[in-house]
Amino acid sequence: MKAAFPEITEIRYEGASSKNPLAFKHYNAEEIIAGKTMRDHLRFAVVYWHTFRGTGSDPFGAGTMQRPWDDGTNSVKNAQNRVHAAFEFIQKLGAPYYCWHDRDVAPEGKTLAETNKNFDAVAKVLQAEQKRTGIKLLWGTANAFSNPRYMHGAGTSCNADVFAYAAAQIKKAMEVTHELGGEGYTFWGGREGYMTLLNTDMKRELDHLAKLLHLAVDYKKQIGFKGQFYIEPKPKEPTKHQYDSDSAACLNFLREYDLLPHFKLNIETNHATLAGHTMQHELEVAGAAGALGSIDANTGDELLGWDTDQFPTNIYLTTYTMLSILKYGGLTTGGVNFDAKVRRESFEPVDLFHAHIGGMDAFARGLKIAVAIRKDGRLAEFVKARYASWDSGIGAKIESGKTSLRELETYILKKGEAAANNSGRQEFLENLINEFI
Repeated sequence: MKAAFPEITEIRYEGASSKNPLAFKHYNAEEIIAGKTMRDHLRFAVVYWHTFRGTGSDPFGAGTMQRPWDDGTNSVKNAQNRVHAAFEFIQKLGAPYYCWHDRDVAPEGKTLAETNKNFDAVAKVLQAEQKRTGIKLLWGTANAFSNPRYMHGAGTSCNADVFAYAAAQIKKAMEVTHELGGEGYTFWGGREGYMTLLNTDMKRELDHLAKLLHLAVDYKKQIGFKGQFYIEPKPKEPTKHQYDSDSAACLNFLREYDLLPHFKLNIETNHATLAGHTMQHELEVAGAAGALGSIDANTGDELLGWDTDQFPTNIYLTTYTMLSILKYGGLTTGGVNFDAKVRRESFEPVDLFHAHIGGMDAFARGLKIAVAIRKDGRLAEFVKARYASWDSGIGAKIESGKTSLRELETYILKKGEAAANNSGRQEFLENLINEFI
């Protein structure tokens, strides 16, 4: 097949002084940072949907993207040709992983049987390209939200047949993920929510969603799939309210339905913004519960109220993200997945490289800065000192559950007043971070 990017060679690390727009300034895959290579810390993945299926269309205009390797048809042959272009890009970029929705890689047929046949035909080419390049599948997932049959949801649909169709689609996506050696499988409830409560039985819908996930857990065991299951939080869009609205809502749902042992969270920056949180907040909520699994690396425009999925270039964002990820032991089965798209105005194929290089460099800088902050120790020491009253005395008794309201009353009556508070020194700590950035 003719090269999709004939004028672009392998993207190499040239250092911070390089002026080459097609070179890494900070991401040096083999550089050892805190005992691991940058490649192993960051585990970068390229998404199939935005990068190879995005057209640049929006509600006000048609697509703008120039993709010479794509003939514009929805044929299996075009889908197979697209695989070669995708792996050429990922290999030249030097990313070790990729991710897909089932409908990204293969066209939907007139029946489920035809759709599965199409999927198998393209999966063979994916398998061959993975073997040729060494690129791995980070995770797969099923698009159970785009087809009109899912207008009322998939696992939460009021139509039992739609639930059954979604289950069959997920079954097949799990099988292909397993066959391709995927390291995980993600559930994103694009339409698992409601537009109005006037026509919604919320309890019943949540019960049904839990049943679908339990069925997936059972089938995972049946086929011997060892990959990690993820749920991806998002508060709204396309629905008014989605049940997986943020990390806390996901964790509450998983605990209520006895699913937490089987799932971790795949957290996205732009979704955190839509939920009214920061990325670091969502990571900390998941990490504290032992459920931090993977991240979708992007950012949103805070002046716009929707999911813009821009590439991350903010060094504060990547630093804070990596501080939380390192705090909870780093990424193992998950990775830094660029669920991001070039702007509609950035329509040439080379722009795909510029965008990913910038994102990879931004996360490399964030990693190095976070490691330096942790090694320096002043931030951790401040936090430890701030909570020192809990390490002994009455604080230790409270944490260990060895006290009562009566004893606490006696304690304060004897003291007369609580000990004086210490300053939170927010500005000092912000200045401390600036020392490293």
